[in-house]
Amino acid sequence: MNFKESKPIYLQIADRICDEVLFGQYREEERIPSVREYAAVVEVNANTVMRSYDYLQSREVIYNKRGIGYFVSSGARELILSLKKKYFMEEEIDYFFKQMYTLGISAKELSAMYREFSEKQK
Repeated sequence: MNFKESKPIYLQIADRICDEVLFGQYREEERIPSVREYAAVVEVNANTVMRSYDYLQSREVIYNKRGIGYFVSSGARELILSLKKKYFMEEEIDYFFKQMYTLGISAKELSAMYREFSEKQK
């Protein structure tokens, strides 16, 4: 996994796990890989993944069944969508609009680009 320097690695891993839940790779009440397994996948120290799991558990996205492993919480998908949408609207949208304005990108151009993007996703 390629990491950005501007954000802690454990948060980038947590974001990736959330995206995997959103894309259906892990379903609610389904077990996710162990800390060691996931550390091997993303090629980081197991302690870093443990920090990601602790972070997600504190936000009730995942939970631990002692001796069995970590599971995606019931309602996690909706919770993730809500948290990500809130973050985007509060933290990123202003920068996004500023860039549109600076670059002279109209709402009409953006709308057309979004329609094209949406069609590719289907």
